[in-house]
Amino acid sequence: MILVTGANGFLGSALVHYLGAEKLEPVVAAVRRGGRSWPAKVEERLVADLDGLTDWASALKSVKTIVHCAARVHVMKDDAQDPLVEFRRVNLDGTLNLARQAAATGVKRFIFISSIKVNGEWTEEGQKFSSQDDPNPQDDYGLSKHEAELGLKEICSDTGMEFVILRPPLIYGVGVKGNFATMVNVVKRGVPLPLGSCNNCRSLVSVANLVDLIHVCVTHKSAANQSFLVSDGEDVSTADLLSMISSALDKPRRLFPLPLKFLKLGAVVLGRQDIAQRLLGNMQVDISITREMLSWAPRFSVAEGIKNATLKG
Repeated sequence: MILVTGANGFLGSALVHYLGAEKLEPVVAAVRRGGRSWPAKVEERLVADLDGLTDWASALKSVKTIVHCAARVHVMKDDAQDPLVEFRRVNLDGTLNLARQAAATGVKRFIFISSIKVNGEWTEEGQKFSSQDDPNPQDDYGLSKHEAELGLKEICSDTGMEFVILRPPLIYGVGVKGNFATMVNVVKRGVPLPLGSCNNCRSLVSVANLVDLIHVCVTHKSAANQSFLVSDGEDVSTADLLSMISSALDKPRRLFPLPLKFLKLGAVVLGRQDIAQRLLGNMQVDISITREMLSWAPRFSVAEGIKNATLKG
């Protein structure tokens, strides 16, 4: 039996429906609020908010594999008094509490959905992040995920439970929120954007490709006690991404070129260097190890993923 935490979330929900449709073995959807419609072989189990005190006893009955999607996610405007404390409460304490209880009840494999932010925020031109790089988290969210990875490895070393760590970049798909949803809404409104000269390279992953890889990691022997990066296998510029969204929505491409130095200067003046980095900077990942060790390749191209996300979203 496979337990998926955060089953009401964007990734968790997509994964539960994917695994349920595969009909390989029963799936447990761990949720805080019940009542959703699930595939036939999916059992819904209620759990409290994720932190270091959550009682997972009822949710863990007969479970042999966990896919831990639940998390406090990165947000652009965090209103928490101390964001790091809150990230650690959920992403660190909550993860390790679940891992300890899982090991004690005989769970064999714990798949942890981490983040590429463990590697860092950006890459130099022509370089890519690798799963073998030294971690270099730059914000509170990335730090909490890195600390959770370290704690999970220690628990697994002490108990014999296997871990699998996946570090995705931006995940997009039907129902996603955040930066990708903002881009789609801007294109729908026909807002002209000064990003026509933005020739950066960024990796991203469609939720369809990610859940497919998670499915592989549930049983693949070579996945045990390894960390993997994941992406759609092709990198795109912000300008190309917006063009693909425009094409998928059958909207005109409203991009005009403005020198990057002016865009970066404007970001500094407005105090939004973080947004400028995401729009203008490079962030590429190398998935060659993932491909080779797991005999896996992305099933959908970026264009296919964007078309699916925008037409159904």
